[in-house]
Amino acid sequence: MRLRSHRDSGDSGDARAASAAELRQIHLPEQESGGSPLRQVGRRLVLALLVLTVTTLLVWLGRDGYHDSAHDHLDLLGALYYATVTLSTTGYGDITPVSDGARLMNILVITPLRVLFLIILVGTTLEVLTTRGRRLWRINRWRRELDQHVVVVGYGTKGRNAVETLLQKGTPKTSIVVVDPQRRVVEAAAADEGLAGVVGDATRTDVLRRAGVERAAQVVVAPQRDDTAVLVTLTVRQLNPAAVVVAAVREDENAPLLRQSGATVVVTSASSVGRLLGVSTLSPNTGAVLDDLLTAGHGLDVIDRPVTRAEVGRSPRDCGDLVVAVIRGRRRLAFGDPEAAALQAQDRIIAIHRTGHTG
Repeated sequence: MRLRSHRDSGDSGDARAASAAELRQIHLPEQESGGSPLRQVGRRLVLALLVLTVTTLLVWLGRDGYHDSAHDHLDLLGALYYATVTLSTTGYGDITPVSDGARLMNILVITPLRVLFLIILVGTTLEVLTTRGRRLWRINRWRRELDQHVVVVGYGTKGRNAVETLLQKGTPKTSIVVVDPQRRVVEAAAADEGLAGVVGDATRTDVLRRAGVERAAQVVVAPQRDDTAVLVTLTVRQLNPAAVVVAAVREDENAPLLRQSGATVVVTSASSVGRLLGVSTLSPNTGAVLDDLLTAGHGLDVIDRPVTRAEVGRSPRDCGDLVVAVIRGRRRLAFGDPEAAALQAQDRIIAIHRTGHTG
């Protein structure tokens, strides 16, 4: 397996303010009730055109009360011209209200419309000018609050299914950060799934820092290429030696290299799918049950839970759930292992239970 060189942009402090690059690369789910800033600006422009149209019609309907120094009478184009220069406070003076009705209309209706038009214009300008500042503030706040979260590197089929399982297992969306080199993928994760995302190459230190990997509790490494998975795992381990790193590779021969790179768990997608296909071929029912176990929230689930006080000292067979393994310290004791005959207070159990059932 050929590895491309590891590119490192250099260390940067945690307190460093979000840069212009971060504005382009970090995407947060929209929280404003009015939608995106561009959509809000569009609505304001439509409202401004509506005010201009109403003012034009009012002037044209009362056109007999206006004097146009350039023409004998005020036509529709003149009414639009007058409405434009009036609402924009330009006021050239070539068209003026001369009748009492026209002057009263300007006082009671057109002047309030002018004020409304200016409010819309100023609001639109402020919206454009403050969009950058508001995004910077949101990104800085998000980064301050980010802690003990899950970073998912690669939002393809494997990454999306990993996120779906995490959500079904109770992980909140605010605790998941997606990293992917394709901008459209990250934008879709933010807009459609409500997930925070970072655009960039996860083999780079600065990209992983933007995802807060130093404070992450778990990292899922699921890129398209095995060599990329190795480089990402090495970079993650450099930044966060304590995180649980779960990595996926396509080929069995690359699994040892990933473990040496610091992966806590390595899942070989090709061989795992092959084994499931083989089991399903010999016994379709067994394959269906295994697939059910791997699909969270449907029928049977595999859980990892601590031993309860009532279960201490008892056999795993006496637990309410079907125990398949006991975790004691850093060791995994298989079902039937003599050392796991009596459960201890610090043990954890891997068990199968029905969805919605608690042990």
